[in-house]
Amino acid sequence: MHFSFGTGHASAAKADVLLLPLFDTDLSDKKHPPSAWVKSDKKLRGLLTKLAQQEGFKGKGEQTVVIQTHGKLGVARVILLGLGTRAKFNAEVLRLAIGRGIKAANKVKAKTALLQIPGVRELDASLQAAVEGAILGSYRYDKWRTTNKDEKGAPRVDKVQLLLPDGVKKDKAMEATVALARTIAGATAFARDLVNEPAGTMTPTILAEQAKAMAKEVGLALHVFDRKKIEELKMGMFLGVARGSVEEPKLIHLSYTPKDAEAAKRPAVALVGKAITFDSGGLSLKPSEGMLDMKTDMAGSAAVLGAMKVIAQLAPPFPVHGFMGACENMPSGHAYRLGDVLVSRLGKTVEITNTDAEGRLVLGDVLAYANELKPAVIIDLATLTGACIVALGPWVAGAFGDDDQLMWNVLESARSAGEDIWRLPITDTLKDVLKSDVADMKNAGDRMGGSITAAHFLKEFVGDTPWVHLDIAGPSNVSKEKGYLAKGATGFGVRTLVEFVRRRTSELNAADADDAMTGEEA
Repeated sequence: MHFSFGTGHASAAKADVLLLPLFDTDLSDKKHPPSAWVKSDKKLRGLLTKLAQQEGFKGKGEQTVVIQTHGKLGVARVILLGLGTRAKFNAEVLRLAIGRGIKAANKVKAKTALLQIPGVRELDASLQAAVEGAILGSYRYDKWRTTNKDEKGAPRVDKVQLLLPDGVKKDKAMEATVALARTIAGATAFARDLVNEPAGTMTPTILAEQAKAMAKEVGLALHVFDRKKIEELKMGMFLGVARGSVEEPKLIHLSYTPKDAEAAKRPAVALVGKAITFDSGGLSLKPSEGMLDMKTDMAGSAAVLGAMKVIAQLAPPFPVHGFMGACENMPSGHAYRLGDVLVSRLGKTVEITNTDAEGRLVLGDVLAYANELKPAVIIDLATLTGACIVALGPWVAGAFGDDDQLMWNVLESARSAGEDIWRLPITDTLKDVLKSDVADMKNAGDRMGGSITAAHFLKEFVGDTPWVHLDIAGPSNVSKEKGYLAKGATGFGVRTLVEFVRRRTSELNAADADDAMTGEEA
């Protein structure tokens, strides 16, 4: 999708459609109504107002109305997009609205679009959100379709003119914002593709190949370790899970290192993603309906891969590492059993009480390995527990961790990025359920508080390093469309991780500038 800044007014510019976001007070505002609405309605001799009233459009959130202009405007259709109240507006509201608008435009086979950016305070964030919403709203996964070829090959919006609010002129910063938004949205779509791919064609080996191709594209260092190396690393939990499958496990390590020698010495940010490319539950076999979407159990790794793709281009002044332990969890004569005791990389022993609690086993070994780099922080993402979906629903991820400053930074990054993450407790009262009679700990506790006990298990492998665990089981994959989201994989987590690195970059750059000034004064 190509973006440019339009120079004309929305009522005079030409395209197949005009995407016109409106607040719930815009249609009744007598003092300062949006000029795009007023001038377009005037050219249509009040038709916009008349049809909006007939369709019940009042600018409420999630309202979308398509109006034909009958050749009286430079666009064939105006698509009205409700934003709701100004008091509740944020960039995510616009991102969702533009996603809806692009989907509507694609349904009428539009190829070019005008996108009116509303007049709001946080214009830069809204511009970024609009571009991301347009790209992600146009996403569809149709790689394996052979029927309905007309639908598959139907025109999609490929050119978008961005129309700035009245009195606002384009500058280089806006062009940089659009470029960043395109990069982030492209990486999110890349993550979606990885998760949507069937498990038979997204094995640990193929996931490692995807990581290799991406690393080569953006200039990241890559190490992929096979079973023999994983054995040498004494990752007994990882190997235990991988044992039941004929597919070879892979330990994937991506690295970004700043070119500046001093920056390269800084403590790194470590990102760890769960990469179970298919989860049958092992001998604790899932029912068929519970297994159907288990190709998505590597969504955490997809988010890390997508984020690393952007981070390489951001070039932050500190190292960033991405780690993934990729394997399948399958039942077979070689599979690990209930009652087995596995020895982790740290030497902790774990009694297996549920082979379907496999993600935490692989993550535990990979977290321990990542922690050996002595990073400044560790953030892991995992489709870890159904309990988190029960607690928070399908649209919200859970966050766990004891370091309040890191937690605040992650939550603020998520808020800014438009991804909904809620902090959950990691209380000691539930830790005892992981006690084992035969080993140091069990891999699963009681049903109640399952997401908390899973977080407690992971915490055992990060030491004193500031750490946040994100349980993305709900929002990583959705069953219905919403705004810029399509059914299936969402790419959840990419935007939050990128925003976290951007904010950390700004903080370090500001600190470096202060140090430089202090040195000059001295």
